[in-house]
Amino acid sequence: MERFSIQVPDSVLDDLRERLERTRFPDQLAGAGWRYGTELGYLKELVSYWRERFDWRAQERALNRFDQFTAKVRDLSLHFIHQRSPEPDALPLLITHGWPGSVYEFHKILGPLTDPAAHGGKRSDAFHVVCPSMPGYGFSEAPREPGFDIAQVAHTHAELMAQLGYQRYAAQGGDWGAAVTTQLARSYPERLVGVHMNMLIALPPRGVSDPTQGLSAEERGWLQEVAHHRDDGTGYHKIQGTRPQSLSYGLNDSPAGLAAWIVEKFQSWSDCDGDVEKRFTKDELLTNVMLYWVTQSIGSSVRLYFETQHAGNSFLKGGRIEVPTAAAIFKRELYKAPRAWAEAGYNIKRYSVFPRGGHFAALEEPVLLVQDLREFFRELR
Repeated sequence: MERFSIQVPDSVLDDLRERLERTRFPDQLAGAGWRYGTELGYLKELVSYWRERFDWRAQERALNRFDQFTAKVRDLSLHFIHQRSPEPDALPLLITHGWPGSVYEFHKILGPLTDPAAHGGKRSDAFHVVCPSMPGYGFSEAPREPGFDIAQVAHTHAELMAQLGYQRYAAQGGDWGAAVTTQLARSYPERLVGVHMNMLIALPPRGVSDPTQGLSAEERGWLQEVAHHRDDGTGYHKIQGTRPQSLSYGLNDSPAGLAAWIVEKFQSWSDCDGDVEKRFTKDELLTNVMLYWVTQSIGSSVRLYFETQHAGNSFLKGGRIEVPTAAAIFKRELYKAPRAWAEAGYNIKRYSVFPRGGHFAALEEPVLLVQDLREFFRELR
């Protein structure tokens, strides 16, 4: 296990600037807005900012303020933030990101979680936080053989926590992170104090002829939102789940293409009313994109969709999860599990519905997320 700091070579940044200067933009239909994907005018503005004003070295220094390490875990070099609390009795907490996110998503919550007394909280709510870059994401090594699905990510993270000496810990995640957290609860229940998820995935209860029976009007509306997203917003999922290699050539070669592919998700998945910068600054958007660009990890990151899909989404298979579970439901999340569905699949101890926020909860609503984590695990320590 070794200390790690981000130090991107100048040659990588020079190459990036040259590629941005040579961007060949496509055309766009009049009045298209974001309906067809990332809006042309906004991408030109973002690329111009990236080339002329974005300061990667400042973002690098900010990230390097966190305690980062690499370790050999299941024959892979895994990068992770391990931010220990000043409180000796802090509860270990494993947090897993998703796609197209990164460990950067958690930069706003690490301080409040690890040192609550310095952020208006109680010392007794402190956590020792571990945030791995999933294998094939960011500075973590990519799997070299087929078959490394999301369940394998969970086993890798469990081994990391064991290497760190954490025998009992809490786990949290959204997006793929929720799938990892679900798999951890299924495979290692004896190690987990509890699990907390934004975007908890729950299937309809078994043996029920009408899965919508008993749902509130609001919950029925959630299912309609899911159906709309499935029909109009999952093209990326189908491509990444079937032909990730073909996609990777363009995204790994063109920084503008990579930004367009990723930023569109931040615009359409967040609670921003169509204006992505109501929730995220250009610096935040580009720092996250940079963690894919400088590591050339976009190809290995999207392969996770192929591997998990072809493994039959195994993390969803099995009996009811009995580890104490919290579901945090944010207003603009892609999938919001009705409470009856969640309770059929998980031992739900806390079910919070928030009037705002979207898919990237730690970036969008860090205060709400931290508060929910503190209150849930307070009863389980």
